[in-house]
Amino acid sequence: MPVPATGTSPADQLPSVMPAAVYRSPGVITVEDRPVPEPGPGQVLVRVHHCGICGSDIHQLRDGWGFKPGAVAGHEWTGSIVATGADVDTWAVGERVVGGSSPKCGKCRRCAEGKPSQCENRSSLITDNGDGAFAEFILVRATGVLRLPDGLSSRHAALAEPLAVALHGITRSGIAPGDTAMVIGAGPIGALTIAALRAMGVDEVTAVEPSASRQTLAREVGATDVISPSDLETFPSWEPEKISSRAAHVVLECSGKKEAMEAGFHQLRRGGVLVMVGAGIEHPTFDPNRMILNELHVCGSFVYDLGGFERALELLSSDSFPVDRLIDPEDVPLNGVADALEALATGRIAGKVMVVPEVRGS
Repeated sequence: MPVPATGTSPADQLPSVMPAAVYRSPGVITVEDRPVPEPGPGQVLVRVHHCGICGSDIHQLRDGWGFKPGAVAGHEWTGSIVATGADVDTWAVGERVVGGSSPKCGKCRRCAEGKPSQCENRSSLITDNGDGAFAEFILVRATGVLRLPDGLSSRHAALAEPLAVALHGITRSGIAPGDTAMVIGAGPIGALTIAALRAMGVDEVTAVEPSASRQTLAREVGATDVISPSDLETFPSWEPEKISSRAAHVVLECSGKKEAMEAGFHQLRRGGVLVMVGAGIEHPTFDPNRMILNELHVCGSFVYDLGGFERALELLSSDSFPVDRLIDPEDVPLNGVADALEALATGRIAGKVMVVPEVRGS
């Protein structure tokens, strides 16, 4: 039986099943029919418009990092509300929304400090949803969505989540006017970081990237210098005070590669900050004498600032922000997710890939 769309007229009905891209094993994603969920108290059902492929999706779906067979990924999404729980009075059917951060407790010390990414009572890493948005519909908490600004397309707004991640890394860096920045890795998060730094008035941003297509993307979104990893100077442990000729006040490592983290550490000026944004399996090694003698800082960056999604949507709505250059021009259907993961992992696609909830013929 079709599921009635709460809040609509009796004639309006939703389908009982929907297509979803389902993880079965590393690199194997199948399109299967799943029941359309029904919103309960405090929930809304959203018809997905676009969902970006995240770096964590590559690790989980292509590389098999901790994902269980039968799971549906996708947390960078936009859509429109099609049904609401009986007690939801803050949303109406038809409103355009973007998935926001998972609600935090709001009571612990870190939440009180305005640091929701470090909520001491958080229950999950990225999202508190069940299945993600590589599907026709997604069920979410009513408090976990934000309205789209007028004039901002759903396709562009799907960059809000990764841009919020990039903005948090910048916040963690403490970068100030007049400082220089280096961004290692010009994949989607790195490219968004470059664009955000330039939008914030950082005049010197060096991008470090081996892929030619991503080097081009880095230039297009505002990098003032683009180099290869082989261009970076590194120093032996007996030269802890030697400083790279390319040294920056802030290095944001967005690739998650061990070698990149280690090389980034050598690109800091005295008193500089290395922010590790990209996640990886291999652990880096840092020279403690270089850290001590030059008073270097190494920190992590996890998910979002307080108000990070709102700031991201504001930036995305700006005429000067290069949204079209940041998104790959071709949307991918559900049955193209596996191929897109491989293309992103190997650098054949440089920009953010958007998945649309449809199935296309081979």
